[in-house]
Formats: sequence, structure tokens, C-alpha cells
Amino acid sequence: MKVAVVENSIKYWLGEYPSHWQVLRTKNLFREIDSRSVNGDEELLSVSQYTGVTPKRDSLENEDDFISNAETLENYKRVAVGDLVINIMLAWNGSLGISPYDGITSPAYCVYRCLSGNNPEYFGYLFSTALFKGEFRRNSTGIIDSRLRLYSDKFFSIFSVVPPKDEQVRIVEHIKAQSEKINCFIAAKKRFIELLKEQRQGIITQTVTKGINPNAKFKTTGIQGLVQIPEHWQVRRLKNVSKTISKGTTPSTVGSKTTEEGVIRFLRAENLYENKLSLQPTFYIDEETDEILFRSRLETNDVLIVIAGATLGRTGIVSENVLPANTNQAVCFIRPENINPEFLLLWLQTSYIASQIWLNATQAAQPNLAMGKISVFYILFPPIVEQSQIVEHIKNETATIDTAIAKAEKEIELIKEYKEAMIAEAVMGYNYKK
Repeated sequence: MKVAVVENSIKYWLGEYPSHWQVLRTKNLFREIDSRSVNGDEELLSVSQYTGVTPKRDSLENEDDFISNAETLENYKRVAVGDLVINIMLAWNGSLGISPYDGITSPAYCVYRCLSGNNPEYFGYLFSTALFKGEFRRNSTGIIDSRLRLYSDKFFSIFSVVPPKDEQVRIVEHIKAQSEKINCFIAAKKRFIELLKEQRQGIITQTVTKGINPNAKFKTTGIQGLVQIPEHWQVRRLKNVSKTISKGTTPSTVGSKTTEEGVIRFLRAENLYENKLSLQPTFYIDEETDEILFRSRLETNDVLIVIAGATLGRTGIVSENVLPANTNQAVCFIRPENINPEFLLLWLQTSYIASQIWLNATQAAQPNLAMGKISVFYILFPPIVEQSQIVEHIKNETATIDTAIAKAEKEIELIKEYKEAMIAEAVMGYNYKK
């Protein structure tokens, strides 16, 4: 393949591409569409860097959730199949896509239509690459990321490679064929991970409700879901094995905000992932705010559980390397007393507790679990020594499962990176079937 190298400083960022391809400004490839809905009855569409343009209703957690916070959808911008929709506030991170639907979208977004018979899907893939996202960022107006805007005049000034129309079609077909294989691989891996997680939860539930002694005698509790337990075990409430059961506060309620750097780590629901505490994403508050919110300062071995939102029920435990730290209102912290903290953490991961959480959660726009409900949840209470034995037994039994899950998740991340690279190469004329 003969390669054209851009020497013009305005176009240098395009790099190399086939020498028979054109380079045009996007104003020669698209025109802006500003047709407005009369009554707002059309399908409301949303735009995401992950899913492109999709019906808003597909992202709702519950059928009864409001499809929009707006009082009316009148005057929303109309979108036709094949239109390019860009969230101008997030164009720099790829929040755009070619719409497969007719519908309407936010008046704050920009809608563009392809000119001269070009293939809109080709440009949808091209504009989602790191190369173009970087150029969108350079042409956006604003001081910080949250304020960046890619206005139409700037978008139209950007140069783009333009393959012959028949090549555009072949490139799109190549990307779709490869993407289908990759998506099938990812779906299979995700199913495998879910099976492993079910197996892991089964081991945890069996062990913390029945113990590890195969010759143990059992007694009846009369509690639904916990009918038979070892006869030397006790049944308690969570409040009876805790010094404190509380939650945090949103810094904005005291006139403050979180930052990306700082001294006091601020943990949110996003930091509880697959029943582990993750330090990503990172949020911080200043010492003054932490002083005001002193009641929710975290300590080593505090057990955390998400009590609001889509990740309701996820858990984690605070280790020394996380501190100093505080938390917000979506996370409940339980400070254990006279109980092995890791045993308590495992108990909160059982299928019994999962069922209790969803039975007692308030189903509103987001599910929410009151701390008063959590405090009266039952917990089985073996002798302290036996709790430690159970914890070690579960660690040994689930180690291989955890390793397999981590490996499968890594494979998914790698194949996603490969997919991005495959698209980036194909849209610039490399490695596609001609």
C-alpha cells in the first residue's frame, strides 16, 4: 500500500494513510441538522462513549423510572437513522455515535448528516478512535475537562481522511465481522465469570451457614432461609456484633466537594467492586471537610456495604493502606465488635443476605436500603476460633476460583484493547480485507 505522509502542519496529526485517499474538512462531509420535535413523542435517544446512540429506556433500571428529568421533550432535536450525534461536552472522550434509530435527543447535543453518499458508519468508527478524540479535545473550548465543548464551527474545521466510497463500505464490513467475533468471545468469558461467581458464592454460603465439620449436629432455628444450623452456633442480629452501623454524607451538603488529589480518601459506591475495596476511582476531601464529617471517618476492619444504587449489596473491608478515609451516604460502614471482621464480610456475601437486601430495599428511582433494616439482619455466630477457621477454609477453597476470574477479566480487557487497535488500523487503511 502506498502511503501518504501529511506534511501540512494543520493536518500532520493524521499521520499515514493510503495515498489515493482524500483529506477534507468535516464541513465538506457533514451538515448540521437542527429539526425540532413538536410534541416530544418520539423515542428518546442517549449517547455514550461505550454504547454509542441507544434508546434511553434501555438504560433504565426499572420500567417505572422516569425516562427524563425534563418537564417536556418538546423542542428536542430530531434524529434520523444514520445521523451522527455528538455530546459536545464529552466529544473528547468519544461520547458520539451513528444512530441506528429514528428519535429525538437532547437540545444540548449536535446532530449531523453525511453528505455526498459517504458511509456514516465509517466516520462513526473513525471519530471514535484515540486519534480523533485527541483532535476533538484540541479543538474543544474550555479550561478544564468538565467545561470542554466541541462547537460546530470547530468540528467543521477538523480535517478527516476520506477513503473512496467502496472502501468505506469494505472497512465497515471488516470492522463489523471482527467485532462480532470479539463480542462473542467477551460474552462467553462473561458467562464463564458469572458461573465462577455463583460457584464462589455457593462455597461461601454453604460454609458460613453449615460450618466445616461434616459430623456436626444441627438444630432448627425457625428462621426462613436459615432453618438448620450447627447446634453450638448462636443466632444474633448485626447490631449485636457491631460497635457502630452508620453511613457517610455528601461533601456538598457542608459546602465542600471531592477532588482527584488530596490527603483524606473519600470512598464511594464505585470503590466497592466484586466484594473488594478498590482504590480506583480516586476521590479525596480536605482535612477541614473530614473534620466536619468526623462521624463517618473509617477505621481498619470496618466492613462496607453499598446501600443505594445499582450496585446495592456490594461489600468490602477497610485495610490500613486505605486510611485516612471517609465515605458518603451510599455506603454503610459496620464496625465489628467481638466478631471476626472477615467472617462478617463473608456473611454479607451469602445468598441469604442478598435475598434479605432485595426484600427490604425501597424500590424508587434507585434501590435504597435503610440502616435500620441492616441492623436487624440475622447473622449466624460460631465461636470466634471457628470463625477464623471458616475464613481460612473459604480463602483456600476460593483461591483457584478468584485466580480464574481475574484471568478471565484480564482477557476481556486485552481483547477490548485489541478491538480498539483493530478499528484504529482499519479506518486508516491498514489490515482490512480489500
